[in-house]
Amino acid sequence: MRNWRSALVAAAFTVSFGAVAHAQTTLRVGLAEDPDMLDPSLGRTYVGRIVFSAFCDKLFDIDEKLNVVPQLALSHETSADGKAMTIKLRPGVKFHDGEPLDAEAAKFSIERHMTMPGSFRKSELASVDHVEIVDPLTIKLVLKTPFAPLLSQLTDRSGMIMSPKAVKEAGDKFGLHPVCAGPYKFVERVQQDRMVFEKFADYWNKDNVFIDKIVYQPIVDATVRLANLKSGGLDLIERVLATDIKDVRADSKLALSTAIELGYQGITLNIGKDKAKGPLSQSAKVRQALDLSIDREALNQVVFNGEFMPGNQWVNPSHPYYQKAFPIRARDVEKAKALLKEAGVTPPVAVDFLVSKGAETEAVAQVVQSMAAEAGFDMKIRVTEFATSLKQAEAGDYQAFMLSWSGRIDPDGNSYLFMKKNAPQNYSVWENAEADKALDDARLITDMAQRKALYEKLAKLEIEEEPILYLYHRRILIAHTKKLEGYKQMPDGLVRVVGLKLK
Repeated sequence: MRNWRSALVAAAFTVSFGAVAHAQTTLRVGLAEDPDMLDPSLGRTYVGRIVFSAFCDKLFDIDEKLNVVPQLALSHETSADGKAMTIKLRPGVKFHDGEPLDAEAAKFSIERHMTMPGSFRKSELASVDHVEIVDPLTIKLVLKTPFAPLLSQLTDRSGMIMSPKAVKEAGDKFGLHPVCAGPYKFVERVQQDRMVFEKFADYWNKDNVFIDKIVYQPIVDATVRLANLKSGGLDLIERVLATDIKDVRADSKLALSTAIELGYQGITLNIGKDKAKGPLSQSAKVRQALDLSIDREALNQVVFNGEFMPGNQWVNPSHPYYQKAFPIRARDVEKAKALLKEAGVTPPVAVDFLVSKGAETEAVAQVVQSMAAEAGFDMKIRVTEFATSLKQAEAGDYQAFMLSWSGRIDPDGNSYLFMKKNAPQNYSVWENAEADKALDDARLITDMAQRKALYEKLAKLEIEEEPILYLYHRRILIAHTKKLEGYKQMPDGLVRVVGLKLK
């Protein structure tokens, strides 16, 4: 047995929480992290998207087969030249403050996403030139150029519509008391403790909302989350540990819902903003050496009991846009050492390895640390709370960053934000003109074969220069009490609450 196999850290303590008494109509959800801002323009975390799904409806959503379906919109039509999208809105929709959701409100929200300082939606809507009001319930998005991923962007935060009145009153503090048009309305938030929402009586689809209140509780430790679920203190938890699957399935009171995620888990490498100018940022050969030191399948077996899917691209190997011309490389420690020598680097190569707090994330980091050590890397793990780690990544205060991405239905949503020059989540600060062109060109066409050819060029460049080491794709693991009825898991990993019932 290799020495890195011992790097999997087992929980060294047992947590027992007494059952928390609560009404049958309160759904208590355990989250793996505390979200960042509950503002659709400023939010960027996966866990935040889970919370948004309860209170901030979008123009469109997806179904179990990843088809785009209407939500706040009734329909859409794209012009023949691909440079305009006309969207008809659902009539009679109200915001939580009683204001009507109409074309003016939709225009206001989309323009805010596009122009607000610090908005993470800017790049998602960069193709939109302006928004026109066609009639009180119809808007037209006029584009600078055709933009194939636009509809998929509107199934996420770019498609969330906020109350203009509430936004104008709160300004950039909107996220402290958000007002949208979803099934539940915001009540309170206590940082690192809870977020409380209650059923919105005037919701457009209120006949399918059966639970009175939802309480989201961030509990970083997966063992504690599961203990709370077992004791009845929680009704549903996200990101169950793969090592706990058998335990959940063995419990007659619990159910497990799963799907392979759209996103990826990987290590972002600081190329353009490394203040220390370490070997990892200065040489692609050093980055390739780190990649070759990692055995992805062994990592999957050791940490996840083989339940996840090893990967080396921004989409998983079963995805239609996966580039089969670039399969996962086998681990090759001797070649990794040779690359370090070619790069003129003397081991050990010290690396500041930023890792967000969490049992699985830390376990993966420790296995990577042990594997990489055999090739000459000294991965100095630095565990930080998730929101803090994002701020440090933005500032370039790291050399390697263990980062996950929950994924989008269009491949653009897994690549552009992270690889395009000056994109908001290009934490690597990678710059490559050919890659930028491939990313931009793939947005202009809808033909799958042509788009796939462009993404093949991108994959070749990314694998050569290695701004991100893609490691694996998670199986989304949601455990819940069997008292909860109607739950279905989709590959985007969100917890949809409409239609759920508690016995």
